[in-house]
Amino acid sequence: MIRIAIIGGGISGLAAAFALEEHRRAGTVEYTLCESSPHLGGVLRTERIQGCIVEAGPDSFITEKPWAANLCRTLGLGDQLIGSNDADRKTYILVRGRLIPMPDGLMFMVPTKILPTGLSPLFSWTTKLRMARELLHPPRAAEADESVASLVERHYGAEMVDRLADPLLSGVYGGEAASLSVRAVLPRFAEMERTHGSLGRAMLAARQKMQRPANKPAPPLFTSLKNGMQQLVETLVPRLSQASLLANTPAQSIQREAGGWTVSAGLKSDHFDAVILALPTHAAARILSITSPALSAELAAIGYSSSITVGLGYDREVRQSLPPGFGFLVPRSEGKRLLAATFVHNKFPHRAPEDRALLRCFFAGSTAESIWQLSDDAIIAVVRNELQQILGLRAAPLFARVYKWKSAMAQYGVGHLERLDRIERLRQQLPKLALAGNGYRGIGVPDCVRSGQDAAKLVLDLDKSE
Repeated sequence: MIRIAIIGGGISGLAAAFALEEHRRAGTVEYTLCESSPHLGGVLRTERIQGCIVEAGPDSFITEKPWAANLCRTLGLGDQLIGSNDADRKTYILVRGRLIPMPDGLMFMVPTKILPTGLSPLFSWTTKLRMARELLHPPRAAEADESVASLVERHYGAEMVDRLADPLLSGVYGGEAASLSVRAVLPRFAEMERTHGSLGRAMLAARQKMQRPANKPAPPLFTSLKNGMQQLVETLVPRLSQASLLANTPAQSIQREAGGWTVSAGLKSDHFDAVILALPTHAAARILSITSPALSAELAAIGYSSSITVGLGYDREVRQSLPPGFGFLVPRSEGKRLLAATFVHNKFPHRAPEDRALLRCFFAGSTAESIWQLSDDAIIAVVRNELQQILGLRAAPLFARVYKWKSAMAQYGVGHLERLDRIERLRQQLPKLALAGNGYRGIGVPDCVRSGQDAAKLVLDLDKSE
């Protein structure tokens, strides 16, 4: 019987516990999960308000990454998975106070159709000419990591960074293109530049390879659960050993001792054979500060961004007045604090009754910090003021909710993958320690699920090898 401590009860820690559960039932493993807060599931939090499903944290996950959907199916939630309403997918960019739709054929900021991009008012003629010239870029192998902004500007110019790259990445990472690593955040772009030179040519080649039969529809871009993302937590937690789940139990430290680990959590210490740290890296750094100052320093150097999400419900009249599509993104050059807004009732039709509009507004990074100390009412006032400026929306919401997430979104800065290599070498010096969470190789729900599962496999494999 090996004893494993899991520190952190977000989706990474829960996925690790679920991966260990069959071994616990077989009598070969005992685990204890310690979570500092009263809630399990981390940022996966859903409220039902006036018939609307309001997400406090992520509202969905990328369909292309399979780990979250596979976990849902294993839990018997396959029939609860819903796809985004991609037939109505249209995203707007705010440019000089006007909402401009992203043109057809843009594949994550790379133009693959000349006519729609050439006719779009989203870009100046200077940028459009650069897009045409970009198709002639020769292959180029980068010697070192660089920022997303640096790569995109080299191919398409500064306007593309401001109007597309930065807003798109702000919505995912809550960070700025100028500080995010290409190799960690957009590894395909670095590879496409190495093999093709032109990102546009590479995307066209990839699209031709992916041609699917006409009778087979493309999978939705995003996937969620009918009753909200918290449904995953509510289904997973009862499948775990309830005696093994300790909420309101913060871990203070872990130390190597007697061939295993002594974990100090809550008001007591206990001995375990292995430990999974399923925490934000800054929290993992604190716990490891005595055991491995070098590993602690590397973990602490990974930055995190705070975010604020505001859910707003409106009546049928507002729903009918809003533009079609999924919502809009706001470049920083527009001088707003709002970074993005989603028209949830369009993106996921199950999220609101037919007579309701459901909006989800997003602040992150420096914009979130600038309003962090305000009351909920004051934050709602900021949102309403900017929605009025952008959409002409003057109506008072039927309800409004503010959700704050302090230092919740990992920032993969330039050199992130090299730092991960150093972290892995240092971790290997600490037998039977595994790391999981959004600070390493992906911040989305599928990445967190995978990291928890991989951490469980690592500690089990280490035990078998000894």
